[in-house]
Amino acid sequence: MKVKIALVSFFVFISSISFAQNPILDELKTPNGILKIHPVLHGSLVLTHNNKTIYIDPYGGIDLYKGLKSPDIILLTDIHGDHLDQKTLDSIDTSKSIIIVPQAVANKLPESYNSQVIVLNNGQGVHRLDYFIKAIPMYNLPEEENAKHPKGRGNGYVLNIENKRIYISGDTEDIIEMRMLRNIDVAFVCMNLPYTMDINQAANAVLEFKPKIVYPYHYRGSEGFSDVEAFKNLVQNKDKNVEVRLSNWYPKN
Repeated sequence: MKVKIALVSFFVFISSISFAQNPILDELKTPNGILKIHPVLHGSLVLTHNNKTIYIDPYGGIDLYKGLKSPDIILLTDIHGDHLDQKTLDSIDTSKSIIIVPQAVANKLPESYNSQVIVLNNGQGVHRLDYFIKAIPMYNLPEEENAKHPKGRGNGYVLNIENKRIYISGDTEDIIEMRMLRNIDVAFVCMNLPYTMDINQAANAVLEFKPKIVYPYHYRGSEGFSDVEAFKNLVQNKDKNVEVRLSNWYPKN
């Protein structure tokens, strides 16, 4: 009996590890399928829909992507190592991937990726695999030449997946282009000082463009983790129609 209990406990433990490595954060119904959202690490996530897979800023090593389908589309937002992680990118099967990037990222990718790369500047968009993907500005305020994220270098993205509009902020502050977004179903919003913005700036922006669901992500800064619970309270105390959902973007901590 003790052996049987031990075996059951072991398999439950193993299952929990497998789930923790590749959790499904959410499932959203679309007219012709289901959009699944998988958090990975920091600013990295995976979207799956109708047997198509989109990786955003793959980062943290190949082990975090085990059990996930190889990407059909990869979106890279910026040149920094937590967004353009060349070691992780090279370890993923990208043989059938379309890689969408800003020019600054394209300039840093090895030539072996050239045939797969589509460059989008801020404001440009492209249709691929039944999805429309638009590049949105992401930058620091005030705009200065020595900013960690100058305007025009990196891309946030808005993805149209059937009737869902998904916003990926990238590394940004509370910029007018984010505040002007409309009809966003799901938003992934960064908040980590000194690189992007604090929770108050992030909450103020979210309350302006009013996504139906918002996930704080990319919330590890130079002094630890931003208080995402406080962010949730800031938003939902003022607008209960904006749902804040929290997930563990740092599974090793």
